[in-house]
Amino acid sequence: MSLRDSKGTPESVRALLDGLARLPGIGKRSAERIAFFLIKDEKESALELSQAIADIKHRVVCCDVCNNIADSAPCLICQDTQRDGSVVLVVEQPRDLIHLEATGMYRGVYHVLTGRIDPLAGIEATDLTVDALLERVDNPEKNACGIQVNEVILGLNPNLEGDSTSLYLASQLAARGIKVTRLARGLPSGSQIEYANTQVLADAIAGRQGMD
Repeated sequence: MSLRDSKGTPESVRALLDGLARLPGIGKRSAERIAFFLIKDEKESALELSQAIADIKHRVVCCDVCNNIADSAPCLICQDTQRDGSVVLVVEQPRDLIHLEATGMYRGVYHVLTGRIDPLAGIEATDLTVDALLERVDNPEKNACGIQVNEVILGLNPNLEGDSTSLYLASQLAARGIKVTRLARGLPSGSQIEYANTQVLADAIAGRQGMD
């Protein structure tokens, strides 16, 4: 019997266990350890965590230019006039953007697809922010700081679905006369950007290749 099902477990703790167990990678045992850590932890620390969780639900928004998570729209990257708005690096998820930005090697802007094309999972191009990307290319007013897009770097994860999505985007962008490149294959095939170290990501950005 788990603590969740025990009559000796207070209802407030049961609710916490249920909430923790819904998190990715957190099973029942991990949920129990985290719950009892929070119970024993200083009250102020637990309340700070609670407030941080509440803040992301009330304050975090989606940038209306690049679709990244932000405290305001447009996000700080899209507002930065020191960035090269003519170069757009396309990624699957906000966490990929965060890891690439941490390299300090890239000074363009981004576009977050919020996923990748995966027919087996029922995800088509229309389920992503592909139309928003193409609109940025077609209409400079929709791009960061109103700048014309000249190059799109495809920074999708180097696996079957990522490559298929890259080929689809490359065909759409090439038809518009846009230079299309992709991150260098310093990223091993089948890997995930979020798990690569900053040096590998920096090399991938610097050695980006044209899409044939």
